[in-house]
Amino acid sequence: MSRFDSYKNVFANAQLTRSDSGVLEVCLHSDGGKLVFNGHTHEQFVELFHQIGADPDNRVVILTGSGDSFMDAISPEGFDFFSPRGYDKIYREGKKVLMNILDIEVPMITALNGPVLLHSEYALLTDIILATPETVFQDKPHFEFGIVPGDGVNLLWPEVIGSVRGRYFILTRQVLDAATAKTWGVVNEIVPANRLLARAHEIAEGIAALPPLTSRYTRIALTQKLRRIIDEGAGYGLALEGISAAEVARSMASAS
Repeated sequence: MSRFDSYKNVFANAQLTRSDSGVLEVCLHSDGGKLVFNGHTHEQFVELFHQIGADPDNRVVILTGSGDSFMDAISPEGFDFFSPRGYDKIYREGKKVLMNILDIEVPMITALNGPVLLHSEYALLTDIILATPETVFQDKPHFEFGIVPGDGVNLLWPEVIGSVRGRYFILTRQVLDAATAKTWGVVNEIVPANRLLARAHEIAEGIAALPPLTSRYTRIALTQKLRRIIDEGAGYGLALEGISAAEVARSMASAS
């Protein structure tokens, strides 16, 4: 069991604030600006979501980003895709982070403050998604690195927008604007950037006013299918990603 004071200042890339009603805001960032995702954040977020899920005083969680994007930059720092033990770490963290999000057994709201070009599966595992007009979705870095998109986007996009649309989105690196995403059921509301967090907190406070067991068990009831999808497919997808990473490493070695 976690308590807020024991973890609120622990995570270098997440600013945590909580209201008296138990609404926890999680703002992902790098040095106070927009998040640059890397191997260190990949490891850190496993424990971040674990601690949030283990704290019984959290009533609703709002996930958002800093600056003008939710997640659109990635660095290879801290990643080792090209050795068995290095990829084993990525494999274990990749599976665990998704289940740890689902193990947050209170309603979750994502407030997308801008583009989401990687790890959009984090948002798709939450219950309510708000976006700004500037928000766009794309799965960008997997194919840029030459590896399989097997970390959960392969499972969740076809589930959310339909099998044919989801496969096209992944294979063509489609850029999906906020309006189309709303029409296709990815986004619930499009909110001006200067109102985004206020709207997220407005919804969250309404949910936090419900009896605690009602809101908690509703989250559990609503995510059972997602839990099955992730449990059955995440490990396999990440293994395929690892095989493709090994091939990239082999090609790089033979070219040098």
